[in-house]
Amino acid sequence: MAIQLIATGSALPKRIVPNRELENFIDTSDEWIYTHTGVRERHIIENEETTVSLGTDAAKAALEMAGMQPDEVDLIVCSTITPDCEVPGCAPRIRQLLGVTRDIPALDINANCTGCIYSLATARGLMETLGLETALVIGSDTLSTITNWEDRGTCILFGDGAGAFILRRSEEEGILAVHISGRNDDENVLVCNWPIPETPFYPAKTSMHTKLYMDGHKVFSFAVGALIDTIQYTLGQAGVEASALKAIVPHQANARIIKSTARRLDIPVEKFYMNVDRVGNTSSASVPIALDELARSGGLQSGDLVLLAGFGGGLTYGSALVRWK
Repeated sequence: MAIQLIATGSALPKRIVPNRELENFIDTSDEWIYTHTGVRERHIIENEETTVSLGTDAAKAALEMAGMQPDEVDLIVCSTITPDCEVPGCAPRIRQLLGVTRDIPALDINANCTGCIYSLATARGLMETLGLETALVIGSDTLSTITNWEDRGTCILFGDGAGAFILRRSEEEGILAVHISGRNDDENVLVCNWPIPETPFYPAKTSMHTKLYMDGHKVFSFAVGALIDTIQYTLGQAGVEASALKAIVPHQANARIIKSTARRLDIPVEKFYMNVDRVGNTSSASVPIALDELARSGGLQSGDLVLLAGFGGGLTYGSALVRWK
């Protein structure tokens, strides 16, 4: 079965928080944050905005680009680490809010910042297994809800947002290669634990990391190596040279990670699309938001090759090579 990525969409919270606003409650500066991370500002949810509402808005934008109605969707896969609630998942709620009237599968995936690559791979596999025509893939996260806003090493990085894209069966293959993998996080370099409430059968358990914890130096080392590995693997799998790529859309964790990866791969950094300065690290929403921006700005033409790549907690990493339709 040939499958193409035919449309994208994204959504960001209305409130923009520049670095200078963070200076009000942590010991940092706009210059320091930008120099070390590449981030100038991020979007943060407020009022009625949630992971589900952002995901729904991103999905609507993708459907509009594709010229599709909600009832034409056969599958919804949503990647998130910040669901609005445990039951139901975000995907079933998005299905409801989109107004889908048919019975279709809708499921969540937690693969951290590589979530949208994992979701693409999952949706592609389910389309082939179940013989589906279309799939809506969403990455939506509100990291502000699990960020320790007193930890200047992490809170400067994160923002909220959602991105989406639509897959459709076609005559010509548009997803040329997909790679997902992971390695053990033996040192707990990136964790966030839920407190476990007491039950009649189980004592209450608390954790020292009920907000997002990250060992920045170790994550940096993993991230660069993982990006290099997955980019090289996917290009090799497809038999494509890096010079043939129109763009690489990496997870927007930190500008220094992206620049270091480009340098070690000997690929011009200009080929790596970056919007981390305006949105920060939005976890599983990062890659689809960036791809949507690139597409809507006219940066992609039909037939262009674009490589999507991510890494994150778990430790997860992966990539996908797409021929733009």
